[in-house]
Amino acid sequence: MKIGFCGTMSVGKTTLVKALFEQVEQFKGYTFTTERSKYLNSLGIPLNHETTIEGQTVFLAERVTELMQDRLITDRTILDVMAFTNCAKKVSYLDGDAFADYASRFIRQYDYIFYISPEGMKIEDNGIRETDITYRKEIDEEIKKLLFKYRPVHYELKGSTEERINQMMKTIQF
Repeated sequence: MKIGFCGTMSVGKTTLVKALFEQVEQFKGYTFTTERSKYLNSLGIPLNHETTIEGQTVFLAERVTELMQDRLITDRTILDVMAFTNCAKKVSYLDGDAFADYASRFIRQYDYIFYISPEGMKIEDNGIRETDITYRKEIDEEIKKLLFKYRPVHYELKGSTEERINQMMKTIQF
């Protein structure tokens, strides 16, 4: 089973993945992946609204590599990569559209996609992530547009980490 969490920055995706790894016995033997933005930024790959089509191609390659695992839980999906590409200042509309069309073919490989709402979540500054509230909302709106456009089966999670785990486990019926 391949499970991906999507959502704008600072909504608790990484926290949720770490909690699943530490707390949920049913996921023993799964590959858990979390963001590598700090590492990629150290290689000179620009992030957030300063990203480029080349940088987003690296992020897409990471997500596709993850999907080659049989049992996966990841805090980023192809949809996140598409959204950040579409909101980048340095990526033209035409390049962003072509990139999204190509990337969309991988969405169906997830067995479960969980969208995590930013509702009630404050932005935490980890030294890498963008903390601009307007940009955060822009990414969230773009993810919702992509969910509507490509229509993958997805579920929304809200509340505390424990509440999200319960909602997720009920959905999967694990």
